[in-house]
Amino acid sequence: MALAVFLGALAMPLAAAGPAAAASGRFAYVANTFSNTVSVIDATNTVITNIPVGTIPIGVAVSPDNTRVYVTNASTRTVSVIDTFTNTVTATIPVGISPFGVGVSPDGTRVYVANAASNNVSVIDTSTNTVTATITVGSDPQLLAVSPDGTHVYVANAASNNVSVIDTSTNTVTATVTVGPGPTGVAVTPDGSRVYVTNGGSNNVSVIDTSTNTVTATVTVGSNPFAVAASPDNTRVYVTNDTPGTVSVIDTSTNTVTATITVGPNPDGVAVSPGGTRVYVTSNSAGTTSVIDASTNTVTATVTVGSGPIGVATARVPVVATATCPGGSVITGGGYQQSGGAVPPTEVTSRPVGNTWQVLADNQTTNYTTVTPYAVCAS
Repeated sequence: MALAVFLGALAMPLAAAGPAAAASGRFAYVANTFSNTVSVIDATNTVITNIPVGTIPIGVAVSPDNTRVYVTNASTRTVSVIDTFTNTVTATIPVGISPFGVGVSPDGTRVYVANAASNNVSVIDTSTNTVTATITVGSDPQLLAVSPDGTHVYVANAASNNVSVIDTSTNTVTATVTVGPGPTGVAVTPDGSRVYVTNGGSNNVSVIDTSTNTVTATVTVGSNPFAVAASPDNTRVYVTNDTPGTVSVIDTSTNTVTATITVGPNPDGVAVSPGGTRVYVTSNSAGTTSVIDASTNTVTATVTVGSGPIGVATARVPVVATATCPGGSVITGGGYQQSGGAVPPTEVTSRPVGNTWQVLADNQTTNYTTVTPYAVCAS
């Protein structure tokens, strides 16, 4: 059996960070509950595609390597798995009744799904796309969040007025924290020290100390707060207020609201871009997504998406290049060569896709780098 190495027909230049480079790989994924689609918004604030998923999609989460998006479909009781490089659904996973919130472990090996009508959380093994455990939590679990170290999952139970704390090593609830009435949204700060929970029935946010699982502060926000997201630098938390159509910005050092931003009507989902420069807010009744400049707390764009958008998540999807084995041969391996600069190892990966070897790269440095994929083929 003869082996041969085939370099990619086209090397992949990754220019220094700038407008063109930034526009190529930053995306927001919006679940449109009444359109049964996920809209993909690029860095130019343009919807580049609408991906059909299950019925009544609500929650959205992105894998740590940015290669997959997980979407909960409340009516069909499933989770759709989207490949971010092809923007197609590659798997559909049955879960509990009325799946709502979803989160991914930091190592990408597990996905956690809050099933609102089952009062439990499904644990999905991402290598097999199957449910490997089911954890009973409180009544009507809504959104959830995974801690940065992956050791705990926090679940907001809307009808129980509490948060379930799951130990991921045992898949058991080890603590239950009482918060305000009607909790829906939950976010863990990047340093893992605090959890912010929106209480829709009391128009405030509970702040939980993760070391003691106790509420240490309560922050008044707008009416009917729904979702919450933390900035990557740990300094701010963004809360959507459904009734007034606003976003409250909380300073995490003082737990006070420092800004209130008017967005579209009935804002539900909120997500911060990986670099922390943009905040995406879905407007359920308007069918739009507001894009906020985090440095000025102003809306810089309003993007029309599908009908009834709720969940939103952001990703930095790498650039793609491939090397292909010729007809009649079989791919046995592959890799990549790089020159002209340094790319952090975590920013360049490669994988087999059919009869090609695909390289995924995203240059986050100021150096110019060329990445050339190659495939090892057997005839």
